[in-house]
Amino acid sequence: MSLMGDAEPFCHAGGRVPHQALYTANDIRSGAKTGGMEMERSVKRLMEDREKRREENIGKYIEQLSDESTPYRLRAAEALGGCADARAVEPLIAALHDSENEVRWVAAQALGKLRDARAVEPLLPLLTDPDRWARRGAAWSLGEIGDPRAVEPLLPLLADRKKDVRMAAADALGKLHDPRAAGALSGAIEGEEEPEVRTAIRRALRDITGETGF
Repeated sequence: MSLMGDAEPFCHAGGRVPHQALYTANDIRSGAKTGGMEMERSVKRLMEDREKRREENIGKYIEQLSDESTPYRLRAAEALGGCADARAVEPLIAALHDSENEVRWVAAQALGKLRDARAVEPLLPLLTDPDRWARRGAAWSLGEIGDPRAVEPLLPLLADRKKDVRMAAADALGKLHDPRAAGALSGAIEGEEEPEVRTAIRRALRDITGETGF
């Protein structure tokens, strides 16, 4: 349907013109302005609704960290790691003491994704945890957070009995870029038999020293 309603079509070559346009140019401009304002209000409502749902979801996931169902706690810890909200930090720190090793591992990784320095001290004890996944998750997260307090506690993991933990420790030390780790990394590569771990150590040494000869 044309904006001109039932008016006759405009003729470029002939002399006929519409008897009367139903909408003037001012009407069109006014309508466009009104439509723009309505769209702006709609977008604002959409953003407000989205933020409200986000707030509700964060609260729900924090509550589910204490649920008796292990799958619920796992899902909540993973979701909170992706929410980029500082309110998730303390509940995730509490989840590091969960009775299930898998929940503690996922909570540790979630804290690494949030990169909040409040998690450093609570993560450090997990570096000596009997569970390999807890050690690995804590090492990875400490590397992501990037706090130098983690350097010394990470060094013993270069001799961990599990190669994936040794790799996580080497990667974390490389991310920390702290010269204090260079000597321990150089010593670890001498006795390391696993190619993947040796590669991780070399990469860490390059990151720390800036030298390419490793």
